[in-house]
Amino acid sequence: MGFGFNLFFVFIIAPLIAILTLVFIVSWIFTRQKIYIKIIGTIWFLIFGFIILIGTIQWLTSKTELNKNDYYGHYIINRDFFPGRQANWQYETYRFEIKKNDSIYFYVTNKEKILKTYRGTIQTTDPSQYSSERLIINMEQPIHHILKTDPTTYRSSWNFYLVFYSEKFNNLYFKKGKWRPLD
Repeated sequence: MGFGFNLFFVFIIAPLIAILTLVFIVSWIFTRQKIYIKIIGTIWFLIFGFIILIGTIQWLTSKTELNKNDYYGHYIINRDFFPGRQANWQYETYRFEIKKNDSIYFYVTNKEKILKTYRGTIQTTDPSQYSSERLIINMEQPIHHILKTDPTTYRSSWNFYLVFYSEKFNNLYFKKGKWRPLD
């Protein structure tokens, strides 16, 4: 929640709820009518339901916080951003893998056949610096034009993708996944 909502809740909603609860408790003590207890129960049920609903919505929509282990795996071109012949060609030509020993293998391929492999290592930024660790790539020379700069990581609620800048192709979008031949 935002700062304004928190102020509104602390100085207006919470005192109002406390006063209403106190009024209904006093009314119940003097009249012994069960309707006042039911009203108190309904008010507090709605409050806790609202809190649980807001917490669930925040949990479902919050961005994934990445650590180094999340980067390990196979990456392929994400053809969903710009589908077509160029994306299909990139998919069949480039992919890479980050292994648990912090090594990266970038493959230039002709469909399933690997033509050239570029090797390097990875590390991530200090987790205290950002809310999510960022990928840093150190490649052996000669270096491929796609790997000249570190990728930008874009996170969503449930996953992430990496964007590499290439002076020849502009942005290349990679996502985690196993390479499979196109039909």
